[in-house]
Amino acid sequence: MISVIIPVYNQAKKLLLTLKSLAGQSYSDYEVIIVNDGSTDGVEKVFSDYYAAMSASQAYLFLNQKHAGAPAARNRGLKAAKGEYLFFCDADAVLEKSALETMLKALSDNLSVSYVYSSFKWGRKLFRLGEFDPEKLKRQPYIHTMSLIRRVDFPASGWDENLKKFQDWDLWLTFLEEGKIGLWLPKTLFTIAPGGRISAWLPKFAYRLLPLLPAVRKYKEALAIVCNKHGLS
Repeated sequence: MISVIIPVYNQAKKLLLTLKSLAGQSYSDYEVIIVNDGSTDGVEKVFSDYYAAMSASQAYLFLNQKHAGAPAARNRGLKAAKGEYLFFCDADAVLEKSALETMLKALSDNLSVSYVYSSFKWGRKLFRLGEFDPEKLKRQPYIHTMSLIRRVDFPASGWDENLKKFQDWDLWLTFLEEGKIGLWLPKTLFTIAPGGRISAWLPKFAYRLLPLLPAVRKYKEALAIVCNKHGLS
């Protein structure tokens, strides 16, 4: 079984689209764990209304917590998860119908890898990602959070709740340090709605030419923390 863990913070309307795309999956052996990270937009009622109107064989669990950030919400969902596979899904993502089935087959066919990841779109922009490359991973964050993971291989340390940026990069670097690798699927399996985390990214030139911009300073501070934690230059 796949445990789909969705941290949500003030994204009630987008969450509905995510849930509908999950309900339409070609693979049906999954549970959905939604962790409300202190939202103030009525997400619990939105979910309750949606759940009351649907008929599904999957198990749904809705958890509330005080606002503590996405890593804490993911860890909370992880503790409640029952599946042998983990899928940390963003609350603003819409999955292709075959997404879970495709990723699970890839894991089943490649027993030496601990997780699989795909290309994706942010709005109309395609993020192709590319083949798994340990050296590239040490240089930059290029693997998305929404990867299918073998639970048995998930790091005991979980998501680092002290990180405000680069939590996914930190996780994949931890996997790498434990001798566990990933596999890229050259398919576009989901789309992220604009207006979330990726929309805050800046053009590459901004990091070189605008060092005093608050967003650039925060980026560099977070980068230094991850590099220091993992011994990267």
